[in-house]
Amino acid sequence: MTQTSPPATLASLTGVERTYGSGESAVHALRDVGLEIGRAELLVVLGPSGSGKTTLLNVLGGIERPTAGRVVVEGHDLTTADSHSLTLIRRDVVGFVFQFFNLISSLTARENVAVLAELTGHDQPGRVDAVLSDVDLTDRAEHFPSQLSGGQQQRVAVARALVKSPSLLLCDEPTGGLDLETGRTVLALLQRVVMEQGRTVVIVTHNSAIAAMADRVVHMRSGKIVSDTQVDHPVAASEVTW
Repeated sequence: MTQTSPPATLASLTGVERTYGSGESAVHALRDVGLEIGRAELLVVLGPSGSGKTTLLNVLGGIERPTAGRVVVEGHDLTTADSHSLTLIRRDVVGFVFQFFNLISSLTARENVAVLAELTGHDQPGRVDAVLSDVDLTDRAEHFPSQLSGGQQQRVAVARALVKSPSLLLCDEPTGGLDLETGRTVLALLQRVVMEQGRTVVIVTHNSAIAAMADRVVHMRSGKIVSDTQVDHPVAASEVTW
């Protein structure tokens, strides 16, 4: 049997609208958004507060349904999927990393990752330790969140997202509460995820400096994509400064 390669496009949005409320008080968070996201691509989405960045991320991740248009991720049509199917897609295909780490304070770093591994069926022997090694936290695995720095907590959050081997990793302001050096460490980890593991990473941020390390940069304003630019020579995360 001839094996075919997966399509180069991992996710696509076509004519996507997202409106909250109705009538004169309606808020149009997304307006006719069209976007294709490739495999093994690091995409940075920039824009001011209220530009629609987080709504775009939520629609891509199946957290919110668009009011109109079509969203397809890894061959799954999120706009027609029922609630159970969306849950499975979020479980198996998409990983999430947020500005606020959302770690369980009563669990160690290893346990925070292990919980998600078990819930998603990726609790094979050695899997959790391997992912903690990938994010350089082997020596902090038995520490509780309160015993970890902000950057270490964010790396635990990344490990928790990666333990289920998602095709698409969605990051909402992942360096928002971090200083420059700590932020660079997290960004370097995300860059490695793309380059070494072939995953697709989408970073939503208001920090335009991060665009320098992207493969592609999308700018949003008032719910619309106003530019979509390929980066010819992305820099290493260690060179990003703000």
